[in-house]
Amino acid sequence: MSSTASTPSYTKDQPLLTRIVENRQLTGPESEKETRHFAIDIAGSGLTYEAGDALGICPTNRPLEVEEIIERLGATGWEAVTMPRGSETVTLREALLNKLALAGPTRRTVELFAQRASAAAERERLQALIAPESVQALAAFTAERHFVDLLTENPSAVLSPQEFVDQLRRLAPRLYSIASSPLVYPERVHLTVSVVRYSTNQRDRHGVCSTFLANRVALGETPVLVFAAESHFRLPQDTSRDVIMVGPGAGLAPFRAFLQQREVTRAPGRNWLFFGEQHRACDYLYREELEAWSGSGHLARLDLAFSRDQAERIYVQQRMLEAAAELWRWLEGGACLYVCGDAKRMAKDVDGALHRIVAEQGAMPVEAAAEYVKRMKREKRYQRDVY
Repeated sequence: MSSTASTPSYTKDQPLLTRIVENRQLTGPESEKETRHFAIDIAGSGLTYEAGDALGICPTNRPLEVEEIIERLGATGWEAVTMPRGSETVTLREALLNKLALAGPTRRTVELFAQRASAAAERERLQALIAPESVQALAAFTAERHFVDLLTENPSAVLSPQEFVDQLRRLAPRLYSIASSPLVYPERVHLTVSVVRYSTNQRDRHGVCSTFLANRVALGETPVLVFAAESHFRLPQDTSRDVIMVGPGAGLAPFRAFLQQREVTRAPGRNWLFFGEQHRACDYLYREELEAWSGSGHLARLDLAFSRDQAERIYVQQRMLEAAAELWRWLEGGACLYVCGDAKRMAKDVDGALHRIVAEQGAMPVEAAAEYVKRMKREKRYQRDVY
């Protein structure tokens, strides 16, 4: 991301105030997932970005959860509170709505509630959780709860608004890989967002930023604070290099940007995409665009893995192994490999498949294959954007 003296530079501390101008669902109504495409207006703002960068969004919390917390604290919401680790003073409602994270209670929080609980049953239950032998039980307890749960389950614990606020962390911006090239969309930033909704402790949970974008932002009306975050995730400067992209689910986002960029610049290198999701019929994100690129040859190869469309689940790493010989030829020819998406499972599985392909197709021992992959990383030919 470049900027000049005349170009405004936006950061998480000085974000751009703008509007969302497009919000459409990419997954079908029968899908188990909700993945959406958003477009953010940056026309005339001076905000710049490059393919591979991320966009930071500064979300707000759900008003319903905020009001429930205020009610359970026995407060009005207009009480003045000082922000944790700072000197800023705002109303309780402002702090809970815009400035503090409402999830993630810690051992310190449970200890405070145990001290303040006047009901014996509440106090004994909480004290048992913070006993030295209850480390795992405490971890499981806090993992399933937000701060509102502690207030609900321990009504005898009396905390002042300031004491409650002191338990909370700052509400952090969320970063999303940008799904557009500035050469194609200089006045827009596109995002591909998987909307998070789940249940724990018999209570529905809502991803803070994803549901903020999906449900609480009125198109063209609600002000949204954003900033561009420069990334290491970059196309090769040598446009003749081949590019292999592995991006299941919303991990497809930066590769849509890469493909737009490579098309508009007429990069001579070949493009190969591995994309996976659950069902072809309802989870094939940007299907028309991908198939158009495949049909025109801009995508030299498009390998798809729809895991639930057959008895045996198939993922992108299986598709890589099936295409091992060709993938090895691309790598030996200097291709760059990019991976985007889930860090816990997918990225590990893809990395394992890569090591196996290098060892088997290169006829080399495991140690030599590991060194080959390390060299790819050093040369920036193997890049990952995982979360």
